[in-house]
Amino acid sequence: MEQSKRKRLEAAGWQVGSAADFLGLNHEETVYVELRVRLADALRMRRQSANLSQKAVAAAVKSSQSRVAKMEANDPSVSLDLLIRSLIALGTSLSEIGRIMGFEDQPIVTMHATAALGNTVLPGQPYLPSQAAENLPKQRNG
Repeated sequence: MEQSKRKRLEAAGWQVGSAADFLGLNHEETVYVELRVRLADALRMRRQSANLSQKAVAAAVKSSQSRVAKMEANDPSVSLDLLIRSLIALGTSLSEIGRIMGFEDQPIVTMHATAALGNTVLPGQPYLPSQAAENLPKQRNG
């Protein structure tokens, strides 16, 4: 949103923020929702680029057309497993699924990961995988 429009809305008494702010989502919930949206959008785009009907995709994944419609609409009743299996059934490679899921992005540390790493990194901050070995608790031999 343009800064001038934002200022105008705020001056008129509107609150401007993200969907996560509005819904009160924490970081992990926001990342989960983003992942679901990415997978659902990828499935729809993949199906359309292959000129397939929802019915054809349903047959490939042994499901129904209405279920495929729910997958593409990011219905919460659809599991991540089904979204990923459907992408695989449409010929999506593992590396492409990784790209869709954002594995090329720098990972963000969660609260759980922070605790597992001995509180040596801050939650919500970028995390380099090379830090993992340095921060993991040392194992005892014997």
